[in-house]
Amino acid sequence: MKNTLFLISNEKIFQNNEMFFCDNLDMKSTPEGLNKHFDVKIIARKSKVNRLQKLNLRTIKTFSNILSYVLEIIKLSKHNNSQFLIISLNPFTFLAGIVLILLGRKPYLYLRSNGYDEYKIILGFLGKFIYHLMFTIITRFSILISCREYILMGKKGHIISPSQLDSSWHQNHVKPSISEIRLIYVGRIKKEKGIFSLLNLIKKQSKINLTIVGASEEDKIIYQSNVNTLKIVQDKKELINLYDKNNITILPSYTEGYPMIILESLSRLRPIIVFREIEHVVENRKGIFVTTRDYSSLSETIKHIINNYDSIQESMKSNKLPDNDTFINQLKEILSKS
Repeated sequence: MKNTLFLISNEKIFQNNEMFFCDNLDMKSTPEGLNKHFDVKIIARKSKVNRLQKLNLRTIKTFSNILSYVLEIIKLSKHNNSQFLIISLNPFTFLAGIVLILLGRKPYLYLRSNGYDEYKIILGFLGKFIYHLMFTIITRFSILISCREYILMGKKGHIISPSQLDSSWHQNHVKPSISEIRLIYVGRIKKEKGIFSLLNLIKKQSKINLTIVGASEEDKIIYQSNVNTLKIVQDKKELINLYDKNNITILPSYTEGYPMIILESLSRLRPIIVFREIEHVVENRKGIFVTTRDYSSLSETIKHIINNYDSIQESMKSNKLPDNDTFINQLKEILSKS
């Protein structure tokens, strides 16, 4: 009999009859992958807006108010042979962690990005202070998991390598045309993701075309002649095809932990441009280029990639990329230890 794993997330999930939907692919693949080893039950926020990724799990509970949410956490804390995995740190998941800790449970806390930077971008200095307060309190009583050492801020924890890749990402590579500049960004349309900064940089550059993949129903429509905005893509083959149709991937984020767009792009042999703020994502991988957040630097980087495209692609073939099966097994081993 499988042990129960309660997965607590700030993700908004939409319910339609007995079916549940989310936007974040990781919110779908990680619980479903872990469900092979545990009886996974999700606790999350309720969405009033339709989402695209169908969750294939039997037990999902969503809440729109704090009181019912807290009462549910109190009830769940009494389950024997169960673990609690909190995904990311924010006021919603912080409250869940505090309730569990006060009731004698020690949750796992999976930190996927640097909240200090994210909260500072969104709320300024106050945001950084708020995150520091939550981080200091909850990490003292939790088992920590992260994708980067620096995210743990010197605290002891398990380091894992997240990935959505399977063998299909490495098959049937397509050589792109480089007669025009076609950038692709796959991710959320959020301030901290730097997408609005990028839009301003290329606003008057008719020779640069940008495809954005990942718009939700809540996002504002982007009116820019050289920008094509697409909704979140459910089908893996369709997403692979979108990478293949473009020749350079760009990640304009101000802060990132372990972005899946990097692994996806590298697997399709598409060079990637990132900005100085997240140069740590390069590691020792070939095909990732760092630039500063101004058009002159961006233009020079693009020119270098286009002029050396064949040799860059050849060097990218030596990259060793983690896959989803390895990631799920890493999590399983950690969660099975206690």
